[in-house]
Amino acid sequence: MNRQGAFEAAGRLLKGGLHCHTTRSDGDGTPEDVIRLHAENGYDFLALTDHRIYNFKNFAPETGITIIPGMEIDSTFERTNGFRCFHTVCLGPDESTNGFVQDEHWERENVRDQFEYQKYLDEIHAKNNLTFYCHPEWSSTPTRYFEHLQGDFAMEIWNSGGVIENMMDANAAYWDELLGQGKKIWGVAVDDGHAMSQHCKGWVMVNADNTVKDILQSLKEGRFYASCGPVIDDFYVDRDVAVIRTEPDATVCFCADKHPCRIVQAADGEASISLGGDYEYIRASVLNTQGQRAWTNPIFLK
Repeated sequence: MNRQGAFEAAGRLLKGGLHCHTTRSDGDGTPEDVIRLHAENGYDFLALTDHRIYNFKNFAPETGITIIPGMEIDSTFERTNGFRCFHTVCLGPDESTNGFVQDEHWERENVRDQFEYQKYLDEIHAKNNLTFYCHPEWSSTPTRYFEHLQGDFAMEIWNSGGVIENMMDANAAYWDELLGQGKKIWGVAVDDGHAMSQHCKGWVMVNADNTVKDILQSLKEGRFYASCGPVIDDFYVDRDVAVIRTEPDATVCFCADKHPCRIVQAADGEASISLGGDYEYIRASVLNTQGQRAWTNPIFLK
């Protein structure tokens, strides 16, 4: 049996937010208010990823929420009748092993293409931070514009701000193109919340102890799933059959590159398909009866 890492020996999964903004950059809510809102919505951990300013601080320690250090950086690489840009969220360890310091500012610079942008990712990784690629549709970057970037552990497959404001980055755009190239990149749901009304609509559920170190390791290893509401209880492949356990009456879409998606109703909370031995990976997305989505990370079979 090949079980996706989120569900291996899992107890209660941790609910976490990986991308949000406050008045430290261009968000509407103070850091205190944003943290408290997430705590009220059942979050166990949160990264305050304001633009180009690094944060370690828990501005509302009474909530008990764990703060993941981080920030968001960006570069524009085309501005002719519109724009194309790269945005990256950085997530790092505590200050003892992190190459950034509190309130460190990152200078925005323009680049020519993804190959020039790579030097910034290399610098961030050298400072012991993880990175993930942000809102590819909003950034006007189909896969060919970012497919050669090295070292991102994940990409955004849901971005609440982009969905609410632009109807973009709603359902794993371009993810299967990268997976089909053999890239092992995970998918995260985030808010990228600027307005307070954009927070707490997309999150990850992580199989980890509630420490910064363990959460980062589980994110790096893909031991999580992404959700905007639906609960996923299990996802595995056993003797060429992919099985997901989720909410009753949900619609499950099994996805893989080089294969048409296959739709199955989880009438009793379980859905499965036979793979036939020719899949390189399989992932599943869930649509519940309220119209909300969740996504497993892929199981790699070859």
